Amino acid sequence: MDALCRAESRPRRPAAASPLPWARFSAWLDCVCVVTFDLELGQAMELVYPYDFRLTEKEKTSICYLSFPDSYSGGLGDTQFSFRLRQSGGQRTTHYEDDGEYNREAPLTLQRESAHYFGYVYFRQVKDSSMKRGYFQKSLVLVSRLPYVNLFQSLLQLIAPEYFDKLEPCLEAVCNEIDQWPPPVPGQTLNLPVMGVVIQVRIPSRVDKPGSSPVKQFNQENLLPAPLVLPSIHELDLFRCFQPVLIHIQMLWELMLLGEPIVVMAPSPTVSSEMVLALTSCLAPLRYCCDYRPYFTIHDSEFKEYTTRTQAPPNIVVGVTNPFFIKTLQHWPHILRVGELKMSGDLPKQVKVKKLAKLKTLDTKPGIYTSYKTSLHKDKTLIKRLLKGIQRKRPSEVQSALLRRHLLELTQSFIIPLEHYIASLMPLQRAITPWKNPPQIRPFCQEDFMKTLEHAGPQLTCVLKGDWLGLYRRFFKSPNFDGWYRQRHREMTQKLEALHLEAICEANIVAWMKDKSEVEIVDLVLKLREKLVRARCQHIPVKEETLQRVSLYIETIIGSLPEDLQAVLHHH
Repeated sequence: MDALCRAESRPRRPAAASPLPWARFSAWLDCVCVVTFDLELGQAMELVYPYDFRLTEKEKTSICYLSFPDSYSGGLGDTQFSFRLRQSGGQRTTHYEDDGEYNREAPLTLQRESAHYFGYVYFRQVKDSSMKRGYFQKSLVLVSRLPYVNLFQSLLQLIAPEYFDKLEPCLEAVCNEIDQWPPPVPGQTLNLPVMGVVIQVRIPSRVDKPGSSPVKQFNQENLLPAPLVLPSIHELDLFRCFQPVLIHIQMLWELMLLGEPIVVMAPSPTVSSEMVLALTSCLAPLRYCCDYRPYFTIHDSEFKEYTTRTQAPPNIVVGVTNPFFIKTLQHWPHILRVGELKMSGDLPKQVKVKKLAKLKTLDTKPGIYTSYKTSLHKDKTLIKRLLKGIQRKRPSEVQSALLRRHLLELTQSFIIPLEHYIASLMPLQRAITPWKNPPQIRPFCQEDFMKTLEHAGPQLTCVLKGDWLGLYRRFFKSPNFDGWYRQRHREMTQKLEALHLEAICEANIVAWMKDKSEVEIVDLVLKLREKLVRARCQHIPVKEETLQRVSLYIETIIGSLPEDLQAVLHHH
């Protein structure tokens, strides 16, 4: 009998345990899946927990295929990797009631996804003579909308080995523990108990200074045994991930900035997913606004969409391990082929940039297959510093911090001129008057922006020479510019709305009403009410006391009107 069917017949967890069963669990995870290998069916979903969580059939099929390394890369032992999956079947109700507060306070790069799931996988393949195929093959998968790769992979290291030994009761106990965790609140340090261990993490906040190093040790009073402190919930070991491509870091940063289609071909899902996630993180604090798949298989529902030759490849970074993709994706403009990542005492062999025509099936050597010419020159100083670090046996996390700092400064040098220019499009505060609609934000004019670069361009903060103007022109055509501009425009519109509400609060409402007709006064009441509703629904950054003063103004205005009108407005 199918494990899911067996699960349905069991008693459910009593609802009295919390106001909403699984509400706290759902703040972190959507569900936990167990995928096994069935001789007749291939990969099959053995279990979904909580039992009442509903995945569509399409999602179940995709999770099954994405949870196993394909036959080209599956060795014996334990493997950990990640995938990202497009949600199918429309909006889903969740036990976790989030009004968007987390996304408003979290960094843009750590937002809760609305249309995708992340899958964090722990796969075990060991010889087992009691199984028909002679092997035990199973994956434990954490499905979440949060990109906390470090936290969830660390959690899997604790629970997966135990689960493979003790099976279902162990999983149920772990999920009940997670359902006691406090929710992830940006800016807070949390203690998360699981299986006798306390994982200590800090949830990054939007107000954190970019590049500030996370606090290594936190308050540990009364915590015995000492907690497992994760320095970061999401940052990968960049130095290890980028080892074979360190001398091409400039090119990869540019390709990511421009949202170019990239295929990462790797020997295993671990290397593939780490490389894709490292690439998408290298633009921080700028959000990478294109699609990305850390691990992708030929069974994926988007396979045809990505491999068609009738249209240009989509703006996506896709990680693959099956050599078949060399043939099906050879029309893509940028292909990064990497080998196994090995940490050694020397700088690993650096891959070469090669022409796409040299992409041969199956026996393709590591390299970056592209005809892209970088806009900026290489940063030789960075390479020298990293080389010196290798010679001095500097720890990998220190090398990673150097690399992350370099990428952060590069992104900031590129973005700061854009930030300065867009701030100049905001109307002056003195132009905001209480009884008129706030003035519009002026449109973004690319040519006007380009003129500002001569005196306030990236050369002020970055030593790298090259064609910065050409890079900006290409950036304007990318989804990353579109995403950045929409986000900034939305924030500026909300700021204008907040300033307008403050201007209304400081105005003399009684003096304004003296020579106004009833129609004008009623119109003002309706407009102010609409503003209040919008301010609360859209979480405009305005003080609560300002909103209360506007409410009092409305009452004052209504009180000055004839009783019949008062009744209509109160009813309205």
